[in-house]
Amino acid sequence: MLTIDLHHHILPDFFWRETNGGSGPVGGIAPPPWSPAGALSFMDDADIDVAVTSISTPGVHMGDDGKARALARRCNELAANLVRERPDRFGAFACLPLPDVDGSLDELAYALDVLELDGVVLFSNARGVYLGDEHYAPVFAELERRGTVVFVHPTMSPDPTAHQLGLPDSLLDFVVDTSRAIARLHYSGTFARTRNVQYVFSHAGGTIPYLASRFAIVDEMKVIPGGDERGSAADTFRRLHWDTALSWSDPVLRLLRSVVGMDRVVFGSDYPYLRRDLAVACPQALRDTAELSAEEREAIFHGTALRLLPRIAGLRSRLR
Repeated sequence: MLTIDLHHHILPDFFWRETNGGSGPVGGIAPPPWSPAGALSFMDDADIDVAVTSISTPGVHMGDDGKARALARRCNELAANLVRERPDRFGAFACLPLPDVDGSLDELAYALDVLELDGVVLFSNARGVYLGDEHYAPVFAELERRGTVVFVHPTMSPDPTAHQLGLPDSLLDFVVDTSRAIARLHYSGTFARTRNVQYVFSHAGGTIPYLASRFAIVDEMKVIPGGDERGSAADTFRRLHWDTALSWSDPVLRLLRSVVGMDRVVFGSDYPYLRRDLAVACPQALRDTAELSAEEREAIFHGTALRLLPRIAGLRSRLR
């Protein structure tokens, strides 16, 4: 079955050196060294036809706008070269140097108009400024104008108390930070103002499928003003997309079906952070589970992704 992986990281040495410490990698997990050849080898083993790449946590901004702009450009040009060399195997989401808005607008134009990448990756917060904050309004207005595919990935919480449990951020805090971002985007009205943007949220949206009924109660009680303008959380969730990275078990699939519908779910491997044998096994588990109908399985593995990504859809006849 044609398989498209929308959650697939590139971690070139220059990105890793500038953003992660070897003794304390962001999230608490240090993946093996990354290379294009290694990525293709994994894809072949996992029977993945196309991977849409993105950089990972913490993004490119470490406190200096100029360095962040340069690192974003270097990452995006590397991703574009991968696509150029193997358009049949790779797509790419561009990174932006948020919270630098002017630099992000410049890089967005370059990445989409010149490099012709397939969308952008944003992180749940950038140096403590969450998606949905008014500071980002010009960036989201441009994403809306372009109808961009926006892949949202978690990063570490800016709250220092979140790091005092002695646990890796990837265990609890990443999924919670994704949930914070989704809530902020919804209740700020950002989702309502950007209906042309095609959002894809990592890890099945963090805790959102489980908490959907809680959002419904908050909406029903009109706890947060502005409900008439933004609409309900339930309706909003069914307009978003959600990936299966680290979230492919049957109970999660049942939650996704009931909250968002399987036509809004896409496959993601989280390569290379997930241990290789687990990453190879996860698509097979989705192929084998009795929880999915044939139609749902096709939607997850390629149908929805092909609707989101016209360049890759145009290559479909060349994909096995």
